[in-house]
Amino acid sequence: MNCVEQLPEGYGERAKIDLQRNKKEALLVNGLSLLLLLALGTVGGQLVSFSELIGMGIYKLAVVVISALIYLALHELTHAVCMKYYGAKKVKFGYTGLYAYAGCDAYFGKKAYIVIALAPIVVWGVVLLILNLLMGQEWFWVIWLLQCGNLSGAAGDLYVTFKLSRMPGDILVQDSGVSMVVYGSYPPH
Repeated sequence: MNCVEQLPEGYGERAKIDLQRNKKEALLVNGLSLLLLLALGTVGGQLVSFSELIGMGIYKLAVVVISALIYLALHELTHAVCMKYYGAKKVKFGYTGLYAYAGCDAYFGKKAYIVIALAPIVVWGVVLLILNLLMGQEWFWVIWLLQCGNLSGAAGDLYVTFKLSRMPGDILVQDSGVSMVVYGSYPPH
């Protein structure tokens, strides 16, 4: 089942993932984000000297900032396109002050929702990798910093995917944008 607009009979709430209100989960996700950022920064430093990063200049720094803002919108748009692809009627966008989001009222099957969660990481990861290969060392850090943001900024998507992967195959996920509620059939399979 990819997507339904109504919760099927016999389904009830099994779990809630709210990275804004659950402080423990928020700390875990932000810690994962920081670890990913440090790891990717270290890898970048092995590929191209940190002196290139430090000497980047105001023009390239402005490109990074503007590109990061564009990337945030594209990340959420990618979630939205996948939600629509799997059958959501209407997708809403927002920003909580901590997270940008795309959400809807539909209920997605486990596999569909994992694709929705991971799509921005994969799509933009490939695009940024290709750009890194094409643009050369001079623009490496500009693009690599966006790649770092792509992966570390998606720590919440990775966390949700990990949690959902451990749940039964018949679950349905409703993502309001700021939290996800996981529903399952009763009795649980």
